[in-house]
Amino acid sequence: MPITTTRRRLLAGAAATLALPAFARAQSGVKPRLTAISQWSAGSDGAAITALGKKFEERGGIWQHSPVPGFTTEMMNKLRAQIIAGDPPACSQLKGPEIAAWSKIAPTVNLDSVVAAAGYEKVVAPDLAKLHKPGGKWIALPLQIYSTNMLFLSKRAMDKAKADKVPVTWADFNDLAEKMKSGGVTYPIANGGTRPDDGQKFEASLAGISPTAYRAAIMNLDKKALAGPEVKAAFAQVRKIADWMDPNVGAQPFATNAKRFIDGDMGMMIQGGWAQGVLRNAGFKLEDFIITPGPSDNSKPVFLLNADAFIFWERKEPDLQAGQALMAQLVMDPAIQTMYSQITGSIPVRTDVDLSGEGWSDGQRRTAAALKDAVANNQAVLSLAHNMAQENGLTAAMIDVLTEYVKNKTIKPEQAVTRLAEAVEGAR
Repeated sequence: MPITTTRRRLLAGAAATLALPAFARAQSGVKPRLTAISQWSAGSDGAAITALGKKFEERGGIWQHSPVPGFTTEMMNKLRAQIIAGDPPACSQLKGPEIAAWSKIAPTVNLDSVVAAAGYEKVVAPDLAKLHKPGGKWIALPLQIYSTNMLFLSKRAMDKAKADKVPVTWADFNDLAEKMKSGGVTYPIANGGTRPDDGQKFEASLAGISPTAYRAAIMNLDKKALAGPEVKAAFAQVRKIADWMDPNVGAQPFATNAKRFIDGDMGMMIQGGWAQGVLRNAGFKLEDFIITPGPSDNSKPVFLLNADAFIFWERKEPDLQAGQALMAQLVMDPAIQTMYSQITGSIPVRTDVDLSGEGWSDGQRRTAAALKDAVANNQAVLSLAHNMAQENGLTAAMIDVLTEYVKNKTIKPEQAVTRLAEAVEGAR
């Protein structure tokens, strides 16, 4: 059921906000306990959340994490069920516009005092901060950032193509893909075939062609922009990407292709930094691949921002309130963000974390630099594929169009443009 429908069924507007000092003043001697829901259960994501849980326990807390594997929707279904039952978790994974939407259906915690005490807002990108403080009050805390359009290059595939320059524009990218194909790389593109992956192919294409058109069409849902030439060009680029992929990859995650990518049987991936975590977790070395900002036709980095966060739900139990206070402190801690990002391949939300030392890859350093450059040039936009640009219901309607287009090669770009605009209108 779409989340928008659920909100109408629930008591929208009845939500309250509990001030943090209430649970910060929990009785001394109470052992902090945290009930948490996320979709992170395996791989580098599972390792990172487990490491966070151990830090929570080291600080004297009881960690009760309930992972819901799969796409974000499955996790949201469990969260909705617990809210309807009057038993929300103390905190849960949530991000983007969904933070504001879900805050209307259940009471949340006002985190302003702990954020102010930590000076956290001063080290968080302004646009990102706004998403986590709907109504002007902090109710969620971002933990890590990814750019969904980073470009991963297999060094062995580059060798086969006799290429030594990373592509900067889409023309460069397409040229390299053809060289790889001619050089014996079976599939120049190693992306997967899941719904988020299909969304990434499109958002990377459009944002790389024109971040201005992306912001207007995808973030602002401007009708003229949705029907514009940039969107049509993006669909044409997506078709090229799909044609260079393994046709049998439908519904499979990109991780299925990890070994073939490293071996040079596949050449490039358009992914977020999590791919670094997946590749390293699979035993591959940083020396096996290159990470660089995705193609941008104006040659300036475009950053498709995806940030993971935790929203805090009102609980009256003193131990859960104490657990929420401890969790908030940990999420904002530079050392915790460093640990988390070094496991997952993301970059910290905190802009004051130094990435020059050991444990960071050149790819993460490039990602951090790309974010800084993109913000300076107004080329940082929010990811559609990962529920940052729009609410879940609208995102799902748009992704339906994108994934059908990737799978069905009989659909022409101009037809896809019309279908996308109709999907947006129908889901408003």
